[in-house]
This record gives sequence, structure tokens and C-alpha cells, in this order.
Amino acid sequence: MRLSLGGVHDEAEIRGHRRTYIGALPGNIVQSIRKAGTRNPVMMLDEVDKLGAGFHGDPSSALLEVLDPEQNATFRDNYLAVAFDLSKVMFIATANVLDTIPGPVRDRMEVIEIPGYTEDEKTEIAKRYLLKRQLAATGLKPEQCEITEDAIRTMIRDYTREAGVRNLERQIGAICRHVAMRIAEGTCNRMHIDSTALPAILGPRRFENEIAMRTSVPAWRPALPGLPSVATSCSSRRPASPAATS
Repeated sequence: MRLSLGGVHDEAEIRGHRRTYIGALPGNIVQSIRKAGTRNPVMMLDEVDKLGAGFHGDPSSALLEVLDPEQNATFRDNYLAVAFDLSKVMFIATANVLDTIPGPVRDRMEVIEIPGYTEDEKTEIAKRYLLKRQLAATGLKPEQCEITEDAIRTMIRDYTREAGVRNLERQIGAICRHVAMRIAEGTCNRMHIDSTALPAILGPRRFENEIAMRTSVPAWRPALPGLPSVATSCSSRRPASPAATS
């Protein structure tokens, strides 16, 4: 089961409403377990770092009882008004950053950091999944829009800079829409996209390869014949002091 916590600012979303309120319902935790039909499901708490807090209470404080193995065996939902055992539920929380997660909640978690995709992994994901998805979204056939591997790697290096592949899929979608427009206008029947065609479609590259710039550009240059070196000119020409001038 997946439970999105992004933007949740009411404690009742976790603990439920008391039955005295009109339209009262159990909390999302109990509702998700009811939909799963078992008491030991795997529940993903998505975007736990985007929890809010308002005058209705702090939902992150309610999560303490949910995630703490010493307390969740007697979790109390306000709608049920009885203890509910959550000790058999496996909770998996996802977050982009750890800084916005409250400290007490983070202490009850085991943090597993997942690194971003490498360039080779992004290339394979684009070739196997992203390109096919965007071709289907634009109504193109694979032979009508061919994107070379070199073009995909150029998009990864010069047009996207991220741990995932969300922006890479956007760039591939922009290329597919460009090809679909050209075919609809009747200017061509198919297009072969390589790295040289990307600036005309996606514009100038947006990122520079900083590592290549640091390693390829020398930190110093030798003095040209007949010209003083930079170090010599800086060390030999010193401004005269006021006493020497007078």
C-alpha cells in the first residue's frame, strides 16, 4: 500500500477523527490496512519530508507512535477508540532530503541512502523505457523517430543534471513532439536524431562539464617568446612608495 504524506498538515489524517464529528473517518493508516485486507502489509509512506503542521496539530508527532516499535503495538485511532496493533506492518518511508524530517521521527528510522543513476544506467533506461513511452504518447512509430545513443548521452551531460531521469524524459518528449510536428506538416516522413541536431531542437546546452573543464584547461601557461611571463611581470613591477616618489 502507498500512502502519500506530501502536504498533510492535519493530525487527524494519521490518527483519524472522533466519531462525534460529522463525516468522521478512521485515519489513513487504518484505512490503508483495511483496503489491503491483511494486518501485515508493506506500507510505503511517500514524501515523509514534506509533512506540514497547522492549527489542527502536527502529523509528524502522530507518526512517532506509528513508527516506534515500542509503541505501535498499541496504536490508538480516534475513530476506533481501541488499541490497534501495527507491529506487524512494515513501513517504508521515502524522502528527498533528510533535513526537513523532524529529529524524533528520523531517530525511529533506519536511513538507507540510494545514490543516483550513473550515465550508463540512464542511457539504458532511456533506450528501454523512456523512448518507448514518449513514442507511444506522441503516436509515433519507432522507425519514424530514431534517437542515437550519442544523442541520449549528450542530453544526459549537457541538458539534464539530476539524480533520476525525470528531466531526461522531458527532453526526449520534446524531441518526439518536434518530430511529430514535422511529420504532421508534411516536411518529412521520418527523422534521425543525433547529437548535432539537439541544439536546433532543444536549444543551446544548459550545463557545462565542470570536471572536463578543470582537467583539460591548464592551470598555467608558459611565457611566449618575447613576452614576459605573468609571474615575472607581477613580481618585478611594484608600485612605488610615496616616500620614494617624493
